[in-house]
Amino acid sequence: MTESFDEFRRIHPGHDLDLNGLRYHYLDEGQGEPVVMVHGNPSWSYYYRNLVEALSGSYRTIVPDHIGCGLSDKPDDSKYTYTLARRVDDLETLLNHLGVDRNITLVVHDWGGMIGLTYAARHPERIARLVVLNTAAFLLPPSKPFPWPLWICRDTPLGAWMVRGLNAFCRGTALIGCKHHKMPSLVRDAYLAPYDSWDNRIAIHRFVQDIPLRSGDRAFDLVSEVQDRLRLLSKVPMLIAWGMKDFVFDHHFLAEWVQRFPDAEVHRFPRAGHYILEDETDEVVPLVRDFLRKHPVPGQE
Repeated sequence: MTESFDEFRRIHPGHDLDLNGLRYHYLDEGQGEPVVMVHGNPSWSYYYRNLVEALSGSYRTIVPDHIGCGLSDKPDDSKYTYTLARRVDDLETLLNHLGVDRNITLVVHDWGGMIGLTYAARHPERIARLVVLNTAAFLLPPSKPFPWPLWICRDTPLGAWMVRGLNAFCRGTALIGCKHHKMPSLVRDAYLAPYDSWDNRIAIHRFVQDIPLRSGDRAFDLVSEVQDRLRLLSKVPMLIAWGMKDFVFDHHFLAEWVQRFPDAEVHRFPRAGHYILEDETDEVVPLVRDFLRKHPVPGQE
């Protein structure tokens, strides 16, 4: 279903949590077992709108906008530390506030994988199912070269001008994120709407700068710890839906997931790109719904 930015806000008004004076926006729709959807960069809760619609009749769907993203506040560096560790703490604060601490289904995409799986590795007993969509929860696979566009945005003075000045990261991802079914202009506009100024694009740049590549990078030790703890989730049912034309999260990352979780249910989409939920909505949404039905939480059958 195509929704403009204004339509999305009208249909999904959401809620706000005060995080030390910052507005942390989130969706909380439906009742039942919690399905927590964690977005990445440069998207926001809008990415999960079709999955929320499909599941909220039977499940409690919870979708935060990370600080600096979507409809949450976008503070400068003096008021917020844009790090992976802080993101995970924010997510845990929200779920504790909502009383969500068991039978959680995590749906993760892009940076949402690192955020969500760090939380999951911290509390494996709380996780009932995992849905993985073009993401990572481990360091860059040795076989995968770091893409040069990300290097420019991460490591060069040109990066800030491109990401925050020209909005090239948001615009580029919206243009190339769908390979099979072109993203409608109305949807592209909705992805870009929260990121309409230099100040409002701070999180977009900080996410890229936080990519851990080598020892000494501020997220490196945490990601190293999490990838070693993924084994604690080895018995959790996992669905992987993967757009094979994602130029970042490509077959190298998928191979790493499959190696670590050989029992996962894997669906490859050869013509789809990074925004797999946009590119293959009619295929992936039913897969997720059926996966939840096939793996009922004990005591909830």
